[in-house]
Amino acid sequence: MKNSAGNESFFNAKGDSQPFFDLLYWHMTSSDTSSYLRVGTYDAKAPTGHQLTINRSAIHWGGKYTQVPRSVCSESCAPGHRISVAAGRPTCCFHCLPCPDGSIANQSDAIDCLKCPDHEWSNRERDQCIPKAIEFLSFIEPLGFIFVLIGIFLILNTIWVFWIFISYRQTPVVRANNLQLSYILLVALIMCFLCSFLFIGYPGRLSCMLRQIFFGISFSLCVSCVLAKTITVVIAFRATKPNSNLRRWVGSKTSYSIVLASTLVQSAIGVIWLWTAPSYPELNTKVTNEKMIAECNEGSILMFYCMLAFMGLLACVSFMVAFLARNLPDTFNEAKFITFSMLVFVSVWLSFIPAYLSTKRKYLVAVEIFAILSSGAGLLYCIFAPKMYIIFMRPEMNTREHIVSKSMLCNINN
Repeated sequence: MKNSAGNESFFNAKGDSQPFFDLLYWHMTSSDTSSYLRVGTYDAKAPTGHQLTINRSAIHWGGKYTQVPRSVCSESCAPGHRISVAAGRPTCCFHCLPCPDGSIANQSDAIDCLKCPDHEWSNRERDQCIPKAIEFLSFIEPLGFIFVLIGIFLILNTIWVFWIFISYRQTPVVRANNLQLSYILLVALIMCFLCSFLFIGYPGRLSCMLRQIFFGISFSLCVSCVLAKTITVVIAFRATKPNSNLRRWVGSKTSYSIVLASTLVQSAIGVIWLWTAPSYPELNTKVTNEKMIAECNEGSILMFYCMLAFMGLLACVSFMVAFLARNLPDTFNEAKFITFSMLVFVSVWLSFIPAYLSTKRKYLVAVEIFAILSSGAGLLYCIFAPKMYIIFMRPEMNTREHIVSKSMLCNINN
């Protein structure tokens, strides 16, 4: 049908009209008058995609604009940024703020940034969450490799001392102060140096369960051997006095009983620890944002400190006994060397506790490895280096005649 202006009007099946519009462009002419210019049409009955037609060349933008002017006063925010509305300005005016660390915006003009999961972190562009790197003390990194070399060196040194003791087992300097205890101590030191390797590498369930237990038992065995050697020296000297009640304690049974009892107590602590709350591996995401720390959760920190406390008790008792016996008149008296070795041992582990509590990430493990190697080396060199010196540098002192003459001199002076 046609309307009053003579134009045809169309209706669809529902009786709704299908409009036809002209698009008019209002502009100022050169004579400062306004006029309307037809620049396009909208025909609802035209095929889809051809309903709107615009003659862009007919549009003349005024002033400085040669292209379509922007309808907003801010550029679009790129991915990795969020919109922050500018106070006191229209909503089309805003600031683009970068997403904080650990959150992303993966589309343009994002209103909020999305926080990454605990095991992921934002990339540099803040538009994608990527898996966090896993950090642990590796065998191939410089720090771990240095610890491995030091551990191997100390193990070889201990094996060499063991071989020297076996080769010179009939000499006085080796036989002095209980040869069998020296053998056990050297084996225990090898175990101590070996246990440091359990702390290096990616922590697994078995290594987490065994490393602290193995460390505690091996060091308790070391310190109990030192304590037994020291008590043996004291008993042997005191038993030489007339009517001494210590004669019945002279012999290897006393020293072996000390070693066995101390080791069993530490083993019991380890068994209780494994039974109640064993250590297990975990990925710690709270220490640092960019990385996950592969570490062993000790399970029960109380049992860990119980283990250290018992080992410290043995060391303190051994230090006090050795200190009291350091001046006993014996040619090969080990007490003064044991005193110094226990002083080194106690100093290392007293400094270990605050360092352990204040250190994070993989350096926490490095602190414990350093304490293991340095305290073990202190025991090895302070106790056995003087004997090696006599064997190789002063062989004239490693004779029965020297012992007899020295003992006679000591008796005269006393």
